[in-house]
Amino acid sequence: MNYEPVIGLEIHVELKTKSGMFCGCPADHFGKKPNTATCPVCLGLPGALPVPNKKAVEWTIMLGLALGSEIAKVSKFDRKHYFYPDLPKGYQISQYDQPIARGGKIGDVRIHRVHLEEDTGKLQHATIDGKKVTLVDFNRSGVPLVEIVTEPDIHSAEEAREFLKKLHRIVRFLGISDADMEKGSMRLEPNISLRPVGQHELPKYKVEVKNINSFRFAVAAINYEIERHARILDEGKIPAQETRGWDEARGATVSQRSKEEAADYRYFPEPDIPPMRFTKDQISNIKGQIGELPDAKKGRFVRVYGLPEKDAAILTDTRELADYFEACVKIGRIPAQKLANWIINKKVNIDDVLPAALILSILKAQEVVDVPPDLIAKVLADNPKAMSDYKAGKQQSLMFLMGTVKRQLPKGDVKIILDMLKKELDTH
Repeated sequence: MNYEPVIGLEIHVELKTKSGMFCGCPADHFGKKPNTATCPVCLGLPGALPVPNKKAVEWTIMLGLALGSEIAKVSKFDRKHYFYPDLPKGYQISQYDQPIARGGKIGDVRIHRVHLEEDTGKLQHATIDGKKVTLVDFNRSGVPLVEIVTEPDIHSAEEAREFLKKLHRIVRFLGISDADMEKGSMRLEPNISLRPVGQHELPKYKVEVKNINSFRFAVAAINYEIERHARILDEGKIPAQETRGWDEARGATVSQRSKEEAADYRYFPEPDIPPMRFTKDQISNIKGQIGELPDAKKGRFVRVYGLPEKDAAILTDTRELADYFEACVKIGRIPAQKLANWIINKKVNIDDVLPAALILSILKAQEVVDVPPDLIAKVLADNPKAMSDYKAGKQQSLMFLMGTVKRQLPKGDVKIILDMLKKELDTH
């Protein structure tokens, strides 16, 4: 039987605010000594009260607007209860029935919701004194985390990859997160199931693969699950509804636990944080900060500067690179396509090379000096065998002679050198 994959995505993105979601601890936790950036609030100590991070709320609204979502007039935080060593309070402050944003889309993939929550601590598995132990680092606990949930509109691993890459670019363009997957600031969680081709109802099960940290692993995990589900369905069985993890070393997913339903989390409104109300003016002001998004900018680069789609996509990978390219174009003197080629092929370090300095470098590299006839005569006199080979029909000897001239005159024009060599060779 042929099956169609049905895939939805949950993406967690750490926001790069200066402080935590509900406390004043630094949000930049990566690489710090374990448990050195914590306080009573993010450790869940008795009597500690959470205070929402205004910037994190505004950035979540900004992301929702960039995705075409509808921003809620009233939104609230909820307690999501579950017991795990990296969750010090025994619950996570998240959002349940009144998220900050609903709807929107990227391409043909609809967005179900965009909500804000706090990140958990991080477990580290180690061996100490010959014993396998699990250590907990709470530095990450309480970092602002925005979750984007899609509808099950994706039907292949490649479609998932394209969606994730577009979302990644939007998040970075907005400047709300570095979305560095190696550091865990963007984590990917596909929900996968299969249905017979031609069936339109959603399957009666789904499997979630947690905390994937690269587009490549997301593709591999999805394809692995598609094959695994197909084998089970072919046997007349239904895959277990569960949460699995991606094992990079084995190139396989592994079972972690049965998949929870909303009722399992015992959601209820966070009693220590009042509901948030957003006015039209507030939302309008945030919308005004978004600017031109990646796809629109890429289209303009193709239309206005005549760049190929591939080059335009590279130059609009980040807002900083796109702004750098346009700053170079505004200086003038170099055609846009030549600038694009130089920036892309030379891998220009835009942090170290100012646009004006790049223009000067290109102009200097393009300088052409006159080719002295006596240099041509000397090269021919020094290489009689090459002259003989050329006259015998060996065209590669002409390129050897041209290379000899170029080594002595690096800025000489290749076409002029070849013409002069041919003229001299034909007269001998």
